[in-house]
Amino acid sequence: MAWLLGQRLVGIVLVLFVISVLTFSLPHLAPGDLVRTLIGNRQVTPQLQEQIRAQYHLDDSLPVQYWDWLTNALHGDLGTSVQLQQPVSAVLADRRLPLTVALALLAFVVAVVTCIPLGVFAALRQRTALDTVSTTVALVGLSAPPFTIALALLYALAYYVPIFPVYGSGHGALDVLYHLLLPAAALAAGVGAMLMRITRTAMIRELDSDYVLAARGRGLSGRAVIGLALRNAAIPIVTSAGLVLTFLISGTIVVETIFSLPGLGQVLQNAVQYKDLPMLQGVTLVIAAAIAVIAMVADLIYLGLDPRVRSGRARS
Repeated sequence: MAWLLGQRLVGIVLVLFVISVLTFSLPHLAPGDLVRTLIGNRQVTPQLQEQIRAQYHLDDSLPVQYWDWLTNALHGDLGTSVQLQQPVSAVLADRRLPLTVALALLAFVVAVVTCIPLGVFAALRQRTALDTVSTTVALVGLSAPPFTIALALLYALAYYVPIFPVYGSGHGALDVLYHLLLPAAALAAGVGAMLMRITRTAMIRELDSDYVLAARGRGLSGRAVIGLALRNAAIPIVTSAGLVLTFLISGTIVVETIFSLPGLGQVLQNAVQYKDLPMLQGVTLVIAAAIAVIAMVADLIYLGLDPRVRSGRARS
């Protein structure tokens, strides 16, 4: 496992290195004057241009600029926001990043708790009304984009029937949870449908296997047989859950915008609107790092669940 963990860490480092190069280089490769972009709506004067060039070391070569930016990022310094004139890391740490993480985790919990059991029940009741209804609902959830579901829930449960708040993140733990429930449900709808279908397919395959037939022939109870099949079906389910969580990290941006949540989505939207390149680079790098770490954890859980993969990798 130590060797496999080392391989995964090396892979993550390489992926993040490539993403960091692209994140830093794209603004420099874009058409137009980078100094004018960083100045924004302020009055352009020769003194201000020289100040911007000195502040962002634009007179240095591109590799030197990248190395300075990367070393600062590794020490937690992601630069200074052009719009807010505050450190990017401080802006992200001040509730922005925690709110996005809380929303993604809440949506993940909602999807796992509701849709994985529904997938198991649908597999146990193949070709029944429950199976038909669940697969139809899952198909609708997969087909509808998150912003459509978010707008429908916002109109139905926040405007027409005012059960949940329309916008904002609230104050205090319980109030924040109350404000995040509806956005989390909108975010969990699509990924939950995906989890439900994957769980159903995996359980049907395991229930039709020979070892399940043998277990029933030995007199095992129905609950024990289901537990045995679910344990073997957990490998694709866990792998898919890890991929779903990475999707949720990026999918929060749209949902946060619709519900006016002050998370990474709002920060990224403002960074694009005001051409705040340091903020845009910082948010992109943070999201990429989070997705890479989640993918590594999902891979390690997959390796821990399937000893055949560990032994095969060890022999290779």
